[in-house]
Amino acid sequence: MVNSAEFAKRLQKILDYYGISATAFSEEIEVNRSTISHLLSGRNKPSLDFVLKVIDHYPEVELYWLLNGKGSFPPVSSKPEIEQSDVQNKTEARLPFIPSEENSEENPTLPIKDSEIDRIVIFYKDGRFKSYKN
Repeated sequence: MVNSAEFAKRLQKILDYYGISATAFSEEIEVNRSTISHLLSGRNKPSLDFVLKVIDHYPEVELYWLLNGKGSFPPVSSKPEIEQSDVQNKTEARLPFIPSEENSEENPTLPIKDSEIDRIVIFYKDGRFKSYKN
């Protein structure tokens, strides 16, 4: 039997881990916001449909951990070791273009104090990202 209060703590841990709000989470797994609110408050127990949606959208979440706290979250990575040269090559491929000093006159940068932030992008190690636009 699922303990509502403990389930609420585990659900909050998922939200914190992914850095998303309850509203964003409800949209991601396509459930009503009130469902998340009731689960977080410990008022309701999760339905099978809810649990399956969480597991489907977030495969890192282990079923047994979600239901009864057995196991771990976030999961311990069991990926094989990658050679440092592979990491370096992949990192270089993802780096943005930064103008060198030679062509900085052609591409002047604006002073930060005169600029307004248009968008903030957060990149996660697993390749996902979230974009927040003003």
